[in-house]
Formats: sequence, C-alpha cells, structure tokens
Amino acid sequence: MVIHNTFADFVMFLYIHMAHADGEYHASEEEAILNKVPKLYPNEGDPKSKLKSAMAEYKKVKPADLKNLIHDTFLHFDHIKFSQKYKVYTDMFDIVHADGKVHEAEERALKELKEIIEMGSEAGKH
Repeated sequence: MVIHNTFADFVMFLYIHMAHADGEYHASEEEAILNKVPKLYPNEGDPKSKLKSAMAEYKKVKPADLKNLIHDTFLHFDHIKFSQKYKVYTDMFDIVHADGKVHEAEERALKELKEIIEMGSEAGKH
C-alpha cells in the first residue's frame, strides 16, 4: 500500500506518525515538525498549511494499516539513498524527544522504522 507520490510527502507522513506514536500530539512535537518543513519543501511558503493537509491525510489511514504502508512505501522509494533515509530516522528521534519524554510506544515506533530502513537498504543491495 503506497499513498505518497513524493518522498517528501512520505517523510512528512512519518513525522506526523512519530509525533502520534505515544497517543498524544504535543505542541513541542508540532513545532519540531514545522522546523523541518522548509527543508522538506523549500518552495512551500506556509509550513502550517502543509502540515495541516498532511495531518488530514494521516488521519485517513487506519491505524492497522500504518505498519504495512510505511514498509511498502520505503520499498517503493528504493531509489532514495540509505543516508537520506537514515536522516529521516534522526529527524524522528528529534521529534519524539521534543516533548522532553520518550514513551515506550515512541521507542517501539523508532525501532520499527529503523528496522524498515535497514531492511530496505539490504533489499537494494541484491
């Protein structure tokens, strides 16, 4: 299941997913995401609007479908370099730490994301 046309859109989706991993969405996490939007979308003049539309898209996905969607989309973007994907992981780390505490659910989500990134890089080597 792949719903994103660009890697930037997928990364924004992942940012939002990570911010929701503990079941709460903190203002500090939103601020961390907003600080990353200009790097993802250099031509986007309104980061809040971009985040709002990405949030609406995220909420349309059933929670049960998230893991498969993330896995399939990473495989879909197999042309993206490992270093770029790993940068996404480090950005996620910033987002989960933005509220000052890391919940077990956030740790699990980060671990799953790291495994998917590493698995995708292994698949690209064959």
